[in-house]
Amino acid sequence: MDAEFNDSAVLLEIRNVEKEELLISIHNALEKYKIEYQESERIKKILASYFKRRKDFEIFSQKARCIWNNEVDPNEFKEFKESLERNLTNRTLYDKQLLAAFHLAFAKNACNFSVPGAGKTSVVYGAYAYLSNLPEDHPDFVNRLLIIGPLSSFGPWENEYEECFGKKVSSKRLSGGVSPEERNDFLFSIEPPEQTAELSLMSYQSVQYNLKGLQFFLKKPSNHVMIVLDEAHKIKSTNPDSTWAPAVLSLSKLPSVKSKVVLTGTPVPNGYEDIYNLYEFIWPNKNIINFNVFQLQDMSNNRFDDRVDELVESISPFFIRIKKNDLGLPPIVNHDPIKVKMSKVQREIYDFLEDRYISYFEDNQDALSATTNLKKARFVRLMQCATNPDLLRQSLEDYYQEQGLSNNLYLDDNHVLDKILNYHSHETIPAKFETIKSLVSDLVSDGQKVILWGTFILSIKQLQQYLNSSGIDSRLLIGEVPVERDDMPEEIVTREKIIREFHEEDCPFRVIIANPFAVAESISLHHACHHAVYFERTFNASNFIQSKDRIHRVGLEKNQLTHYHYILSEDSIDETIHRRLMDKERRMLELIESQEIPLISENLSRDIDLDNDIRAIIRDYVRRSSKA
Repeated sequence: MDAEFNDSAVLLEIRNVEKEELLISIHNALEKYKIEYQESERIKKILASYFKRRKDFEIFSQKARCIWNNEVDPNEFKEFKESLERNLTNRTLYDKQLLAAFHLAFAKNACNFSVPGAGKTSVVYGAYAYLSNLPEDHPDFVNRLLIIGPLSSFGPWENEYEECFGKKVSSKRLSGGVSPEERNDFLFSIEPPEQTAELSLMSYQSVQYNLKGLQFFLKKPSNHVMIVLDEAHKIKSTNPDSTWAPAVLSLSKLPSVKSKVVLTGTPVPNGYEDIYNLYEFIWPNKNIINFNVFQLQDMSNNRFDDRVDELVESISPFFIRIKKNDLGLPPIVNHDPIKVKMSKVQREIYDFLEDRYISYFEDNQDALSATTNLKKARFVRLMQCATNPDLLRQSLEDYYQEQGLSNNLYLDDNHVLDKILNYHSHETIPAKFETIKSLVSDLVSDGQKVILWGTFILSIKQLQQYLNSSGIDSRLLIGEVPVERDDMPEEIVTREKIIREFHEEDCPFRVIIANPFAVAESISLHHACHHAVYFERTFNASNFIQSKDRIHRVGLEKNQLTHYHYILSEDSIDETIHRRLMDKERRMLELIESQEIPLISENLSRDIDLDNDIRAIIRDYVRRSSKA
């Protein structure tokens, strides 16, 4: 852009009219400072077009806001419901889901921040059922779904399609063992629509390596695509591992994409800045948020910041959020914990460790990273010993890898533990295992299916061996159990196969043993299982709540109770963890239910709230010691 100056004026020549933002910025600055200016006819047309589009978008936004407030056009809503009755043949959406699907079908680009278990996938399929049955020349017509999400979400998307539409979907997985040649063959295919998959699924990591293919796929005239980001918090701007976020965001700017959908139950887990990329994806260049990332970070540091209400108001036309209390779910039953008395040898080992670790906690109150890691390591050892002292033989490095955590100091204290430990030669079966067997045996005999939740992989495997030897068949859902892939031999046991078989009436096993870190998201067991037993837990409240939602979610019969059982080693860290988790869960749920965009505090969403958890451990230790 060049400028000419004379005594009375500045002459600007806009050579590249595509740079509309620059032109608008100049116009706004001149208006703000009341500077007189003249416009060429060409500039007048550009500005008139811009202001008309902005006004149209304001009207469009207001209507989207009204829909979620249940202020709908009766005739339009009636047409939508009739379309779903014809086309979503196998699923009836409850009222909030129906409204959410109608909102998405109207807005086309929107976020769904509903709590886990609210049926976000069904909402997407409801909107898709309507849009895909519009006339092909309709500007909103879609005929393809591209799901970008974790590998574990692929099976649920395929299964949910069948449950909603009553038929298997023609799908293509583009990640997880699929060769680059196979991906390219699909993405660059020029086959007619009826010969290509309706549902495509790709992981976030794969997007950046397949950008050209995806761009070609999305620009094909025969493809009218709705892109869905599942677990979309993985592209949050503050995620240091999200190297794929720019690639994903670049897809949203293609004008050929018909609809863009964001799904996440945790839109702002650490700060309001986490929401920035989500809105950049659904409405790039619209500046929906009205704040930059640094302003959002500043707002996150002040929970009473007046700008938060302005933020929610600005983004509200294009998000919906179904809360737990909107679901009308049948009640849960939190059974009183079953406290298991440790054996003599286990008690001696546990007391030995606890005495020394409590002294360490009391003597090291600083927040140095090295000290923090050492405290976490001692947490782990106490948790292991409370269930099964045999786990103390396992390297701490193995545990950190299993849980996806960082062990930068490569901490390991086996050299200390070997001096005191020869547990297995004294006791072959931990007392907690015997209690688990008794409870599970009673539930299975009563015709129930059960999911057992544990933390330590070795403990989970040993428990499975013990239950199998006692005549209780079970399957594992842990990290090493593979996600289903197209190229996988039929005989390989996958997570999807286990879940499908578990739902069958004549399933040969009635027990699943799972690790919440590996499978807390993207699986639904509520149609088959109504009893969850927790025998090992960490202080991580998020994993705990997500695991509970696997069996307490939309689709339960009205009178079907959901039962949670807790098995704790008496006078141990188990009891502290139980009390802390119940308190954290209560506070998190109050927060989640009370706010439209709940800012879950850092302390609640991370692995442990270190200071308060340590205080609780010390307090319980002192209480027990005073009784002795």
